[in-house]
Amino acid sequence: MIKLAQRTSRIDSSGIRKVFALAADLKDPCNLSIGQPDFDIPDPVKEEAIKAIRDGKNGYTQTVGLSELRDKIHQRYLVRGIDLGDVLITSGVSGGILLSFLALLNDGDEIIIPDPYFVMYKHLANFLGARAVYLDTYPDFQIDPGKLEKLITPKTRAILLNTPCNPTGTVYTEETVKSVVAAAEKHGLTIISDEIYEDFLYEEKLISPAEYYPHTLILSGFSKSTAMTGWRLGYAYGPKEIIAAMINIQMYSFVCAPSFAQYAGMAALDVSKEQFCSDYRHKRDLIYEGLQPYFNVVKPAGAFYIFPEAPNQDGDEFVKEAIANNLLVVPGSVFSERKTHFRISYAADNSTIERGVEILQRMAKKYGK
Repeated sequence: MIKLAQRTSRIDSSGIRKVFALAADLKDPCNLSIGQPDFDIPDPVKEEAIKAIRDGKNGYTQTVGLSELRDKIHQRYLVRGIDLGDVLITSGVSGGILLSFLALLNDGDEIIIPDPYFVMYKHLANFLGARAVYLDTYPDFQIDPGKLEKLITPKTRAILLNTPCNPTGTVYTEETVKSVVAAAEKHGLTIISDEIYEDFLYEEKLISPAEYYPHTLILSGFSKSTAMTGWRLGYAYGPKEIIAAMINIQMYSFVCAPSFAQYAGMAALDVSKEQFCSDYRHKRDLIYEGLQPYFNVVKPAGAFYIFPEAPNQDGDEFVKEAIANNLLVVPGSVFSERKTHFRISYAADNSTIERGVEILQRMAKKYGK
């Protein structure tokens, strides 16, 4: 009899994948479930990848990543006045999250995670034997400093921020970020700042905790800003001690990020994201204005997600009903300890968004909305 490691029972199948299973037999579904840009990788980035492959740059790189790419990333932060220490090229931001948790969290340690949260945070913390402590941010999805302070214990090791946020599209205000920094500084905690959606900001600018606090680890990458989702390229920028530990772990796990993608990443850093951001601002307005009269919903300020409250207060049941209406969205319980909401990704063409809005309006009317 095969006996699996006990840690495998600490993680659940992705709720997003469960949606796919429910929707397997749908014909031409209206898909607003996937957090993947609907634009293609820009041509200059593709050409750089092709050139690297043809030039034979297909072997391992150093575990830490190409020095030219690391230097270029470092310089971009120095221009903003952020000097944390060192850069590690990772296999996507997902790889960076895993490495950072491995480097910072022991069995039984606690990490504070604002709720709603990106699905991976919870399961990786559980998998590694750490404890995710959830900071409830409903209804406006901003952080209450008083609530944060009450959650900090002697076992707390880190606070995780994600701004702009998946699944809510929230961008933390300067006041919010400074309050988190104050708590981290008071208790000697590390801040992990997941900034993968930094290029999708619609009104406010990104305020990184690294602007105020040197014990910050920034995680970001190329999957969203230049649609390089399948190329698995990200980076970690933070204190040298943390980066050194992550390098050692990467040496015996991922080994290095994909080589051709690292060369392409240097071109990706130079590609303007303004048009992509403008297009997604329009998509945000399209879906928010369509939903706001019918749903309790906070207007997202970044990323490409919106997180409405289900009119029946049960996001799981509402999503099943949406799938029965040929619409794919994701239950909020995938991203939260509550199940009152559901997530929409508006990384889709405008006609799909309009079709989805029409379905959701029709469904809401059944509840008297």
